[in-house]
Amino acid sequence: MKELIEHMAKALVDLPDDVRVTEIEGEKTTVIELKVAKEDLGKVIGKQGKTARAMRTILNAAATKLRKRSVLEILE
Repeated sequence: MKELIEHMAKALVDLPDDVRVTEIEGEKTTVIELKVAKEDLGKVIGKQGKTARAMRTILNAAATKLRKRSVLEILE
C-alpha cells in the first residue's frame, strides 16, 4: 500500500524527492500518511480535492482486495 501511494504521489509532484510516505499499522486499520513539499500540496489535493479523492478510492480498492482497511492522510 505504501509503495502504491508513493508511486502515485511522485508522478504528480514537481519535487519527487520530497515525497514521504509512512505507514502506521493499527488493529483493524492501516493509516498511510503522505507528506509532500509545500509547493506540491495543491497538486496532490487537486481542484476541490478530486485528486486526493481519486487516490483514496484506488487505495480503498487495493485494500479491499487484500481484505484490509486503509486510510490516506495528506499532511501539510
